Amino acid sequence: MKSFVKYFAATAIAALLAMACVGCASEETPATDDAATTSEQEAPAATSEPAATTEEAATTEVTPEDVDELIAAIQVQEWTETTADDCAAAKAAWDALSDDQKAQVEEGDYFALDTGDASADDPLNQDGIGENEILVVSFGTSFNDSRVADIGGVERAIQAAFPDWSVRRAFTAQIILNHIMARDGEAIDNVDQALQRAADNGVKNLVIQPTHLMHGAEYDELVEATEAYADQMNIVIAEPLLGEVGADATVINDDKKAVAEAVVAEAVAQAGYASVEEMDADGAALVLMGHGTSHEANVTYSQMQTTMDELGYKNVFIGTVEGEPEETECSVVIGEVEKGGYSTVWLRPMMVVAGDHANNDMADPEDPESWVSMFTDAGSFENIETQVMGLGEIPAVQELYVAHTAAALESIEG
Repeated sequence: MKSFVKYFAATAIAALLAMACVGCASEETPATDDAATTSEQEAPAATSEPAATTEEAATTEVTPEDVDELIAAIQVQEWTETTADDCAAAKAAWDALSDDQKAQVEEGDYFALDTGDASADDPLNQDGIGENEILVVSFGTSFNDSRVADIGGVERAIQAAFPDWSVRRAFTAQIILNHIMARDGEAIDNVDQALQRAADNGVKNLVIQPTHLMHGAEYDELVEATEAYADQMNIVIAEPLLGEVGADATVINDDKKAVAEAVVAEAVAQAGYASVEEMDADGAALVLMGHGTSHEANVTYSQMQTTMDELGYKNVFIGTVEGEPEETECSVVIGEVEKGGYSTVWLRPMMVVAGDHANNDMADPEDPESWVSMFTDAGSFENIETQVMGLGEIPAVQELYVAHTAAALESIEG
């Protein structure tokens, strides 16, 4: 990597500030999301080269290529002792560019895309926890407004329901945490940091409420992460949103039914209909786009389709970005909607957060691989509409998380 990059990995904050003064220091805000399909990489190791002086920093010329390298260095899924400095370095270098130079940065949206006001978010990483903590663990998102409305909505509902417990936050996606830290200067705990914070604060009872949809890979990793702290506190992990995973597509449960009813009711109302039956009679279909997974828990998506069918929602279809399971792949879903003879399609995420997947993979008409583009290219539908809203913003979904947390608390208190 260039000496410029090596310098930033080791230099002091004063040098970073001096660096930020080079060129045009215009400020822009928020960027994009999402780490769900990003493979783990090793974070850059701390350099052994001596830090440059402030004078050298002020005379170092920053290029768009330098910024791309610095951004690449923090798009990793592992926290190291240099991560905070690496994030600060990337932002300082970005701020040092002129507007024309910023337009040449390949990963320019990382800092420039406006996703809302990060200052409205509470990272919930305060100390002074007390003996009883509820840790709300989410994948995370760098879309600021969605983080406040969706993840924050669930956290606030849980805190209101259990005022005697301290509610704190952790994200599982370090690549997203780095993005938020670099762009907005907001530090949010990863799972290990949150567990260590609980231990340092003398927490005796820890209830972990995952906002994940299912017992998938991230849930498994969360369970594994708690093992190192099991002898320091009493830890109970609550159910994810859709509850237990059944053996096959025919096995459903009350959690899945509750979520199905909640999201369909919200979608129908936003589309301007009094009921899902009225929507169907008007030739309008609702397509709910989940993420998808290769984990065996992917049968959950098929179970959600079974749930919709058993509820009589014949115009509601379940798909996934990853196309796993296969029957949820976009082209397959398009074919099913075509068979139904629907002329209007409403696309909506079946995800807790309306982040990168919802805004880009689903709703971006400029992306030829987005769902709105693929449904348009099919040429079978007169109207294609989108609703960009996460499950976490729906009060009935928040209530289900509260119920799961309550069940976990009973196992501690009971």
